[in-house]
Amino acid sequence: MSLKSQMLKGILEGCILAVINESPTYGYELYVKLSGRGMDTVSEGSIYPVLLRLQKEGLIQGKMKESTSGPNRKYYTLTPAGENALEQFSLEWTKLSTSVNSIFKGGKTSDSQGIDRD
Repeated sequence: MSLKSQMLKGILEGCILAVINESPTYGYELYVKLSGRGMDTVSEGSIYPVLLRLQKEGLIQGKMKESTSGPNRKYYTLTPAGENALEQFSLEWTKLSTSVNSIFKGGKTSDSQGIDRD
């Protein structure tokens, strides 16, 4: 598994919640949207287990709808608990990405200021 794949695996759940939050989405469409946003190493097969887990956890709900081009599709939407989970993920991601960016740029975060390095 590539380094990019390993990193994406850790954030896939939050990204799926964010895409579903934009509009009701079915599995393959979710895969296409994620791939189109640079998550091209995420396989279609890895998305469905996450959707199942999110549904079991009550973060998303699925509703079957007719399709004009093929079989019926299950469209997923966020539940109120899913909206809360997305908000929490977003807050945690912002903190983490700020810290990582600071480290790579050689800067200091407010937590590291005042630490004696002797």
